[in-house]
Amino acid sequence: MTREADRWKGLDGQAVLLMAGLTDLAVSTLGSALGTVRGLLRRSDAAELAAEAERDLTARGRLVLDRYTAVTPAHLEILAQRALARQAGR
Repeated sequence: MTREADRWKGLDGQAVLLMAGLTDLAVSTLGSALGTVRGLLRRSDAAELAAEAERDLTARGRLVLDRYTAVTPAHLEILAQRALARQAGR
C-alpha cells in the first residue's frame, strides 16, 4: 500500500471519506435539481405545470389525511346493529 492509501485507515480516515462522499452526493444532487428547476422555469407552460402540481399535491394531501384520520365505527356499535338486525329478522 502506498502512503496515500494509509492516510485513510482507521476510524478518523473512514469518517473523512464518508463525509467527503456525502458532500459530493449532496452537491451533485443539488446541481441536478437546480438544472431541472431552470429547465422548468424556461417552459412556456410553467403556469399550467404549477397548477397541475398543486392539484396533485392537494390530492396527495387528501389521501394522506383520509388514511390517517378515518374513524372506524365502534366495536360495540357494530355488535348492537347486528343484534337489532337479527331481532328484526325474527
